[in-house]
Amino acid sequence: MEDLSNYRRSYEKSELIEDNLPEDPINLFQKWFHEVDFGSTEEVNAMTVSTFGLDGYPKSRVVLLKRFTYEGFIFYTNYNSEKGKAIANNPNICLSFFWHSFERQVIIKGKAEKIPENLSDGYFESRPDGSKLGAIVSNQSEVVASREILEQKLYQLEKDFEGKEIPRPDYWGGYIVKPVEIEFWQGRPNRLHDRIRYKLQDDFSWKIDRLSP
Repeated sequence: MEDLSNYRRSYEKSELIEDNLPEDPINLFQKWFHEVDFGSTEEVNAMTVSTFGLDGYPKSRVVLLKRFTYEGFIFYTNYNSEKGKAIANNPNICLSFFWHSFERQVIIKGKAEKIPENLSDGYFESRPDGSKLGAIVSNQSEVVASREILEQKLYQLEKDFEGKEIPRPDYWGGYIVKPVEIEFWQGRPNRLHDRIRYKLQDDFSWKIDRLSP
C-alpha cells in the first residue's frame, strides 16, 4: 500500500478577493488564461471534460479547448465517440482546468450543443493533413484489433487523398459548452483557499458568491 498522507504543499502565489472581480466570469477566465499562458510552459488549454456515460457512470478525459467566447467554450471531437454519445444523451457536462504552476483551478458547469457546420468546416480546414486523416481513420472509442490496422488505413488514405482536399466527415465537429456556473479556485495558505462561484440567473446576469474552502 502506498501512503500519500504526507504529500503536502503550501499555496501562496496569489489571492482571489471580491474587490477585483469582474461582473462577467468570462473576463476573469480570459485574464487567468493569458496569465498562465504567458508565465507557464503548461498546455494551458488542456481541460478535463466530464460526462454521464450511457452505462450510468461519469467519465472524465482531457481535451483541448480551441476557442472561448462570451457565449461559451468550444472543443472538437468525433460525434460518434463515447463522449459524443454521452452528450447526445445528456448535454449537462463539466469542464475543469487545473493550472498547478499558478495554483489555480476553474470548474465550469454547462450545457453542450453542436456548433454550426460551417464553423466545424472552418476549423477542420485549418488542421494539418495528418490530423484530418486521423479523424477519418479512427472510429473513436470503438474496439480495434491492432494498431497495425489503424496504420494501414492511414497509409491507404494518404494515397487516396494525395494532392486532394480532405473533407470533414459529418461525424466530426465542434461542441460549445454554454456555462451556467463557473467556479474559480485560488490556492491559499493553511488550506483557506479562495473559491469564487459565478451562477447564471434567470435574467442572464451572474450572481457571485464566495464558497468555503
